[in-house]
Amino acid sequence: MKGVEVPSFFYGTAWKEERTAELAARALDAGFAAIDTANQRRHYVEVGVGEAVAAFGRREDLFLQTKFTYARGQDHRLPYDPAASPKEQVQQSFASSLEHLRTSYLDSYVLHGPSGPYGLSAVDWEVWRAMETLQSEGKTKLIGVSNVSLEQLAALQREADVAPAFVQNRCFASDGWDRDVRAFCASNDIVYQGFSLLTANVRELSRPEIKRIAERSERTLPQVVFRFALQVGMIPLTGTSNAQHMREDLEAFDFELSDEDIVTIEHVAG
Repeated sequence: MKGVEVPSFFYGTAWKEERTAELAARALDAGFAAIDTANQRRHYVEVGVGEAVAAFGRREDLFLQTKFTYARGQDHRLPYDPAASPKEQVQQSFASSLEHLRTSYLDSYVLHGPSGPYGLSAVDWEVWRAMETLQSEGKTKLIGVSNVSLEQLAALQREADVAPAFVQNRCFASDGWDRDVRAFCASNDIVYQGFSLLTANVRELSRPEIKRIAERSERTLPQVVFRFALQVGMIPLTGTSNAQHMREDLEAFDFELSDEDIVTIEHVAG
């Protein structure tokens, strides 16, 4: 992607709290080469990821992705001055992220969601322009957006000077695994990252036809879901804290699902 090598499977670090450094290090040891975090102390401990990165030691072998989060998504531990302009908040949050992660650059910097559920506000555009500047200055290789609707994504793609390289959304089987957004991404050279693939779809994944695919493949249910994601062009995220599950999840690269299996999973919610 634009001269940047992007791993096909990310380890997500949300809700890990005091275990963040330990679990991120465990994921790197298991073979993950991409770590996703955010400068949002409410749900992430970015500094813990930095500890794992420092212990790993080979920064050039890692893909680090973090996010800028608006104040409405934060708690009182803001990584920027709330009285500063949106542009300055991006700059302050980014500088804080580099310090937390013990790095001089990022591989991907993501807007953690537009300021509202509909459209893109003037604040969103100021933030995006600041992110574009960070990329043009070589401080981050790529930029992207998370928790975004199709309408918002289309507007961003149409009007931005630098279109998003990534979309990262919670992926629900009930809406075809975010089918419309994924299709837009595929048509516009945007890489789709899917999170909560397991936790957001417990009911659908308990259906007998999904269990049969796992049994026939002699694979775990998570392996089947992650393999499905890979085959439909999605980068999956996993946040498992279990070392064995980390290794098993990465074994999703070791087999293929049939076209029929893919269709079954795509339409599991009807």
